[in-house]
Amino acid sequence: MKVIVFIPALNEEDSIAHVIQKVPRHFHPNVTVEVLVIDDGSTDRTVAVAKEAGAEHIVSFAKNGGLGAAVRAGLQESYRLGADISVMIDADDEYPADEIPNVLEPIFAGEADYTMGSRFRGTIRGMRLHRRLGNYCFTMLQCLLLRKWIRDGQSGMRAFSRQAMEHGEIIHDYNYAQVITLNLVRKGFRVQEVPITYKVRETGESFISFGKYMTRVFPAIWKEMARPVEKVTIDYAAHVLIEDKKCS
Repeated sequence: MKVIVFIPALNEEDSIAHVIQKVPRHFHPNVTVEVLVIDDGSTDRTVAVAKEAGAEHIVSFAKNGGLGAAVRAGLQESYRLGADISVMIDADDEYPADEIPNVLEPIFAGEADYTMGSRFRGTIRGMRLHRRLGNYCFTMLQCLLLRKWIRDGQSGMRAFSRQAMEHGEIIHDYNYAQVITLNLVRKGFRVQEVPITYKVRETGESFISFGKYMTRVFPAIWKEMARPVEKVTIDYAAHVLIEDKKCS
């Protein structure tokens, strides 16, 4: 089984090496792990540092395209490279790369097609109040639209089966968090949350600003819910399961 961990990055030279080096490479004898960095138009040494840290694949944008565009490219490139499962993790070291096997477990076990690392089912350190309240609001909106309980709809740590990679659509470039979940669940893919630990970034700056988030994400959610989607026939027999469900 091939797992590709893809990392969208914009000017993250101070943290990306640590994230790449924390990615577990040998947590199961039947799993090979490769790292793919999606460089979203960085102007610092992000690419050079990522290569030195051991990233096998780099995709670079000539200019900044947005986080949604970077995640879309990560899914497409992971699929092209033959990944059975792809895992997205942020480059800022807020999310625990060493807990990737836990996020993979439900897909390995055939219990889910798409998983999200949930900070609110795990441990959160240092998240600011306005970020927490914004997360609650957007997550509740997703719950209402999908009629499904989700605790952390904005997580930056997610895993996708090969079919989820193929069929997941991100319809705007600014962000991905809400629309990819709405898209996949509406198409019939099974989602599951996995508790993770979380700490606020210590280097660099977040791309998120409250004004842009509100004015760009709400219209994207509306557009996603307004357009028709077809249910996908999920080939569960094609899932590559590993005998030992625990990946440690």
